[in-house]
Amino acid sequence: MLIRNEVGSDATMIRRIVTEAMQLLPQATGTEADIIDRLRRDDALILSLAAEDHGEAVGYLAVSMSRIGAESGWGLIGPLAVLPSRHGEGFGSALMAEAIRRLRSTCKGAALVGDPGYYARFGFRSYPGLRVGDCPPQFVQALPFDAAEPEGELYHHAAFGLTQEG
Repeated sequence: MLIRNEVGSDATMIRRIVTEAMQLLPQATGTEADIIDRLRRDDALILSLAAEDHGEAVGYLAVSMSRIGAESGWGLIGPLAVLPSRHGEGFGSALMAEAIRRLRSTCKGAALVGDPGYYARFGFRSYPGLRVGDCPPQFVQALPFDAAEPEGELYHHAAFGLTQEG
């Protein structure tokens, strides 16, 4: 298993991985691959990682710059995707571990919207004052690197398609 930065020739495979993985999720919109394309086009990705096994890309993780309330410097993780045929082999966990390791030196913390049952193993948790629009609060999670409790709206790039000011 190799976790590496995305290279230009990965774009088509990343679209395939993300599309196949997201089809399994009831909350998927079908636009997840387009979101990544827009983040890439707008130079909004601060991390774009591929998981590779024997030369084949099997997983992907994106991180874009975000802020919580007025506090900038947060990395917004998502989407995280692994080919369904490769679930349970540790690629998602390896992508998360590498992203967190890299973000620790450049960000105040990491945030995401996702399954608390999965992301708790990496230290993510919900906070009473952390929110994203009308999203149920248990799914809005953060991992602060400086021990300060995040509070406020989690702002993201327009590619995610939610209407927000800021």
